[in-house]
Amino acid sequence: MLDTEQTVLTEEFLFPSGSSTLSARLYRPLSEPGTVVVLNSATGVPRDYYRHFARWLAAERGMACLTYDYRDFGHSLTGRMKDARATMADWALIDMPAARAEMRRRFPGAQQWTIGHSVGAMLGPVQPDIDKIDRMICVCSGLVTLNDHPWPYRGLAGVFWYGHAPLLVKALGYLPGNAIGFGADLPASVYWQWRKWCTAPSSYMPEIGAGLPDARWTETEKPVDLFTFEDDQMVPPEAVWRLADLYGPKVKRHLLKPAEFGLSEVGHIGAFARRNAALWPRFVDI
Repeated sequence: MLDTEQTVLTEEFLFPSGSSTLSARLYRPLSEPGTVVVLNSATGVPRDYYRHFARWLAAERGMACLTYDYRDFGHSLTGRMKDARATMADWALIDMPAARAEMRRRFPGAQQWTIGHSVGAMLGPVQPDIDKIDRMICVCSGLVTLNDHPWPYRGLAGVFWYGHAPLLVKALGYLPGNAIGFGADLPASVYWQWRKWCTAPSSYMPEIGAGLPDARWTETEKPVDLFTFEDDQMVPPEAVWRLADLYGPKVKRHLLKPAEFGLSEVGHIGAFARRNAALWPRFVDI
């Protein structure tokens, strides 16, 4: 169908990802795009949160943008959340590559970009299809541990990992994100792996080459930009730079200050909110 602005086409569809089927929405300009983007969501953030940014990419930059929900989450959830068995590793190693494969199938001659928000780029260095990515853009993605958080946010994070949240997950069989103000419900298996990595001194790095594939980004020579905000308490800059080291020595690091864009705050989730659209050219126009 044609968008109300009459400049963007949108399409709802399903695409396969391993044994699962994922729900997607594609935003594209009226003309054939030279660059296409797969937008990987943050943990617990539904695909529709990114609709304003995706529409902007299509209307203002002429790029097609795919938004989608990971398996067992959002529009891609087909059964009961308590029966879901997806892990974060499934999202990163199966679903994200499947989304890129769908865009290559639809736009075989276009430049293939990935924009990952938080977990959407956190495992980029160990993904199996990185040689097929022409550019990686990481927004608020890092190898965060509990001690990285400033106080008093560190206390809230500690409660999330060691207080009522794990008790609720054990009792209910899933994380009731809506009920506790986290944002969205999540499979228990996602929560436990997320908890393991966020409370370990080196995040998932000890699992590289064992439970996770080898990190191969430095072999590809593909460009990658990491963006972090000075007011991000959930994944502070030091955690982002830790991930930058894993992407390799040629990564470009960008520390942004909200005031430079006329904004009072951005934080961890706000980068893709419509109220913060002043940031968006900075992500893609490099």
